[in-house]
Amino acid sequence: MNEVVILLIEDEASLANFISEELRFEGYNVLYASDGEQALELFKQNQKRITMLLLDWMLPKYDGITVARRIRRTSQVPIIMMTARDQLTDKVTGLDAGTDDYITKPFEIEELLARIRVIIRRLEQQEKKQKQFVYHYADLTLDLTKHVVERFGEVIQLTQKEFELLAELMKHSEVVLTRDELLNAVWGYDYFGQTNVVDVYIRSLRNKMDRNPSQRLLQTVRGVGYVLRLDNEEN
Repeated sequence: MNEVVILLIEDEASLANFISEELRFEGYNVLYASDGEQALELFKQNQKRITMLLLDWMLPKYDGITVARRIRRTSQVPIIMMTARDQLTDKVTGLDAGTDDYITKPFEIEELLARIRVIIRRLEQQEKKQKQFVYHYADLTLDLTKHVVERFGEVIQLTQKEFELLAELMKHSEVVLTRDELLNAVWGYDYFGQTNVVDVYIRSLRNKMDRNPSQRLLQTVRGVGYVLRLDNEEN
């Protein structure tokens, strides 16, 4: 995770300044809102950047519970609720509103920072896991989990076998794979068809993803097989 941006929502100015300084000292970027309405507007403007929220319960205009519920309509961004309300029913209300953690005021800053680190580690693990299922090559992206292929930002509709064939080529981008290797990987060792079935599907893939010959990614290496690479000269 390259950048951690924390939206701090706290109406007590002295506490907000103290927390902001500590967060910045730890290397985090901080956005600040002093009331619920401002918090929702800031979140709307910076939703793609914000890593997590530190959210006070008792706020002017919209309280923390309202803010959490509204944000949960469009986002699963982690939220740590900060409040002096320490009854079990209050904690349940906060968690039911969609918060991920709950810290009771007054708290030691080390405890808050530790809770932030726990969330960051969880996000990093999720990000790492997601990357294992998403392949990128040049302007081409293949997402195994969502079963989506995009090029130039546009979704390419593929059949199941076309998708599996492209996935195999992307896993080994810039490595020439023979027809037999592709046949075994996509159709299985027990497939008794002819290797020219690979040629048929390669042709179909090209028609869908390589419409512009000057931007062709799917290359033929004559007498060997196929490769995904930027070189536009076929061998």
